[in-house]
Amino acid sequence: MYDKIETLKNSIIHHGPSNNRVYLTKLSPQDYPEITNSLDNLAIKNKYTKIFAKIPAGLKQAFLENDYIQEACIPKFYKGSEDAIFLGKYFSSDRKIEANQESIDKILALAKTKKDEWLIKKKPLNDDSCKIIVASTNYASEMSSVYKIVFESYPFPIHEPEYLLETMKTHIKYFCFIENNKIISIASSEMDKDNKNVEMTDFATLPEYRGRSLASYLLYQMEKEMKELSFHTAYTIARAISPGMNITFAKLGYNYAGTLTNNTNICGNLESMNIWYKHL
Repeated sequence: MYDKIETLKNSIIHHGPSNNRVYLTKLSPQDYPEITNSLDNLAIKNKYTKIFAKIPAGLKQAFLENDYIQEACIPKFYKGSEDAIFLGKYFSSDRKIEANQESIDKILALAKTKKDEWLIKKKPLNDDSCKIIVASTNYASEMSSVYKIVFESYPFPIHEPEYLLETMKTHIKYFCFIENNKIISIASSEMDKDNKNVEMTDFATLPEYRGRSLASYLLYQMEKEMKELSFHTAYTIARAISPGMNITFAKLGYNYAGTLTNNTNICGNLESMNIWYKHL
């Protein structure tokens, strides 16, 4: 079961039992500061164990006074000027504790040693059988099949062609790595056109094609296109225990912004997520 996307007062939230949380994705300033009480009430009513909030830095005080913890910060996130703060409030002591902290610390340390490495050593694609495309609606069914193979569970219904088709029409561009007329790797750019930021997300490579830096090629192409569309900031929320994605973003010059503890149900478990960002 996927999260519901709803309006709470004038703000946008996602919530549901799969991630066992409320996620405040867009805070309307006119809801501040009373929205903290509304979020609490929703979490308590549904017995969720976490509230996760992405908000402008100028509106954080009421959240901090209501037992939220700042977990990450992206500078100049909103329209290239105001910072974004990522906050967590926990209703379970177990969820607040990271069981894999040592592994996460090692992965972060390794990733940071790779900073800018791919940009320096990047090799062009010379194989005529390979290309990167922005997916049209004709690819939705094949894309969903790739996502089903790669992810046992996911926060959003990317396994469903209907969801991919719907989001293509509104705010997401899907980039596909094609080899011999077959999709072997995918990623997406989820665009916040009003605030000029874009989330680089939904990376998936078929198991038999891994180890070829396909995610790096996709990310590089995504950045070029988003820059041409005048987006200021690119970011990602990556699985903290996944060396590959953290290293990929570090290699392309992204900066570590913080870790969201036990935040997202992905690949069958609640996992902590690292945030990386880059100004385009």
